[in-house]
Amino acid sequence: MVRDDLLYTKEHEWIKADGDVGIVGITDYAQSELGDIVFIELPAAKKSIAAGEAFATIEAVKAVSDVYAPVSGEIIEVNEALRTAPDIVNNDPYGDGWMVKIKMSDRSELDNLLSPQDYKDLIGE
Repeated sequence: MVRDDLLYTKEHEWIKADGDVGIVGITDYAQSELGDIVFIELPAAKKSIAAGEAFATIEAVKAVSDVYAPVSGEIIEVNEALRTAPDIVNNDPYGDGWMVKIKMSDRSELDNLLSPQDYKDLIGE
């Protein structure tokens, strides 16, 4: 499932822009490809990050994968619930499975991301 109210990366992250804050997670496609997620290593809040930089690691039964920032800025909030219940991402990747909130330093970076249709084309949906 690809939601029409989000922007996407080629590495299968999504972002929902809310003013100058971007809520970030991995897509439904990514979580289904990974399989059962057993651990997520999340960054600390107050960390500066650049677009394209890895900020988290997901360990699943099938693979280990990095999660990349779709935009530059400062991580202002981390979804602490994922530390003890990483499977939330499998069950609700676009809702309770969000990973971080980033205060964007340059909203124009959103223009470099994939539209919902472009992401559907990428994953063959």
